[in-house]
Amino acid sequence: MAAAVGPPYPPLTAGLGGLPAIIPDVVISAIFIAIFLGLAAVNMTILQVNKRRQHRFPISGMLFGLCMARVTTLVLRIAWAVAPRNVRLGLAASIFVNCGVVLLYIANLVFAQRVLRARQPPLGWHPALRVLVWAAYACVVASLVMAITSAVWNAYTVPDNLRAKLLCRALLQAASTILLVVAALPLLFLALATLLPRRDDEEAFGRGSILAKMLFLALFALLCLAIAGFKAGTAWAPARHISAPAWYHGLAPFYPFLFTLELVDLTLLTASRVDQRFHVPDGSSKPGDYSRGRRLSDASSKREIATVGQRHDEDKTGSP
Repeated sequence: MAAAVGPPYPPLTAGLGGLPAIIPDVVISAIFIAIFLGLAAVNMTILQVNKRRQHRFPISGMLFGLCMARVTTLVLRIAWAVAPRNVRLGLAASIFVNCGVVLLYIANLVFAQRVLRARQPPLGWHPALRVLVWAAYACVVASLVMAITSAVWNAYTVPDNLRAKLLCRALLQAASTILLVVAALPLLFLALATLLPRRDDEEAFGRGSILAKMLFLALFALLCLAIAGFKAGTAWAPARHISAPAWYHGLAPFYPFLFTLELVDLTLLTASRVDQRFHVPDGSSKPGDYSRGRRLSDASSKREIATVGQRHDEDKTGSP
């Protein structure tokens, strides 16, 4: 049977993870799918329990979405391993590899902004910083569009169109660099929150100390920086023919640097209960709003304790 000559065309350059095979990719992917499904169930449970308690924390929904995106990615990789000549499956799998993880970058940026607002209220609540954060969100969306455009355009461009291939590569490099900068922003915010002189108007929010929040956030951000750095490094490395891939195109770095690091980050986010630790009052929009929420929470707890004590005294009085 004659081979298909129309688009999408199979890639000529090596990509992350290489061409999957039934052994070992299907086995490894199946294990990751089971773990991601478990984390998805936990995060959805946390989201629903908090919703019933009027405790809004949409980031739990984002973490659930990331888990399901990774399940989809791995299912596509299994399907591609079963049908390695299906170029469309390979294209879809490569696109999904670059999606999903950006939700971790966004979550870290949200947490870092809250820490900066608590430690340095005038800076954290400054309109210029708000513009910077929203610009970072826009850059994340733009980088996703560029990465998807690069993959699709490259697959539907004839192999001998060198100019178009170089443009596709430039788009991927730009997208990877943007995401690397966004992944590093939380560390910059943490540095500002730590190195600037402490203020008398510092605020508290969520459960746990601000030091614990900063340590957790530093770990989350470093894991994401490793993921983004690996992707950016491979995007800027010299292109290699698909028959002569470099070491970083193989399975050994692919699963640890992408799925394993994401899994560790997701597990830490879930186990550390970021829905409690990084929660802020609804409608917070200015300095003092975080402390207002803490005061209301403390007052509510005191009322509950007083009510329980009053009922206990009444039971003792009424007992024979």
